[in-house]
Amino acid sequence: MHIFDNKIIIVTGAGQGIGQGVARRFARAGGTVIVADINADAGQKTADSLKALGGKGVYMPYDLFDVSGGDKLIEQTISQFGQVDVLVNNAYPTGMIPAKPIENKSMNDYQKTMQAGFFAIVNIMNAVFPYMKAKQYGRIINMCSLNGVNAHKYTSEYNACKEAVRAFSRTSAVEWMQHGITTNIICPGAMSEASKKFMEKEPEMMAEILSQNPAGRMGDPEQDIGGATLMLASDDAQYINGNTIFVDGGSHINGVNWSPGK
Repeated sequence: MHIFDNKIIIVTGAGQGIGQGVARRFARAGGTVIVADINADAGQKTADSLKALGGKGVYMPYDLFDVSGGDKLIEQTISQFGQVDVLVNNAYPTGMIPAKPIENKSMNDYQKTMQAGFFAIVNIMNAVFPYMKAKQYGRIINMCSLNGVNAHKYTSEYNACKEAVRAFSRTSAVEWMQHGITTNIICPGAMSEASKKFMEKEPEMMAEILSQNPAGRMGDPEQDIGGATLMLASDDAQYINGNTIFVDGGSHINGVNWSPGK
């Protein structure tokens, strides 16, 4: 069903992995998807593929390290389409900081991570807010991580960044619901590009993680993560606000062993 006909959806980091899967799922529902990515080739390729699925894709550049990158993306979207109905903040430069103990992390590691993973989201959410407020409608879905929820070792900067996003999201949920804007969080467990690289580097640990997952597998970016995102962005989710949804097959319930090489 094309339940997102006439809806404009921004998905950041949609050139590959989870973002691409989410973009494809919205396209199947008839949406016009802004494929926002720093990689122009990957972003354009994803955008071009969405028409065949029943929707429309438009590539727009988006750089998490540009302090006004969110403003530029929203301005370009509004200029072209006049509205933003759904914002999915998925982009994150995975592998930016190697896994290592806290005492071996530099302040620069934390500053880079917070810019790309937290301040960029604050920027784009503030940029889209006045347009959603004017329409008295909006859906914001932010991708966070079990690494932060469970405080996994050796990724302290990433954990802190993602938990900052969760706290900010819950606060915006409280403040912006009066304007018809919901904010929710997804902690995904999916076979993304980052997961594939991790599996190549740490095959034994990945096998152990999967053995502890009740589903026995990693999620599919389009079917599993995309499906949950679509639900939160739908009109049926108008009373779902400020929640963290674990789309991970149930691995969050008892946690999983996380001890990568350092």
